Amino acid sequence: MDETPTARLGAGKYLLITSYRRNGTGVDTPVWVVADGDALGVWTVADSWKVKRIRNRSDVRIAPCDVRGNPLGEAVEATAEICDAATTARYRRLIARKYGLVGRLTLLGSRLRRGTEGTVGIRLTPKAARSA
Repeated sequence: MDETPTARLGAGKYLLITSYRRNGTGVDTPVWVVADGDALGVWTVADSWKVKRIRNRSDVRIAPCDVRGNPLGEAVEATAEICDAATTARYRRLIARKYGLVGRLTLLGSRLRRGTEGTVGIRLTPKAARSA
């Protein structure tokens, strides 16, 4: 079994992202996660606070968690990158496949509410994966 941080975190149902405010305070957010090669992908509302924090500071911490954001394992340092429209669309497809009916219904509701431009993908690259 592949025990790289990327494989371990991508196999889980939820991922805890700790992004940082300008004053350095960490803010934890649980999100759905999909594997994306040597990185991880998440999908979120484009004007969310986590996206704003990541635009200002791309270093984050990521850890497996439950639906409430309670950590279930060790956190690792990572770099976050806001994705283009094509990558965001690919993350939507991966989420629909991984999360089944609930994922598809969530994606549909979001598309009806915000359109496709109202959400964005975030690519998370664990620092251990970049140095390997």
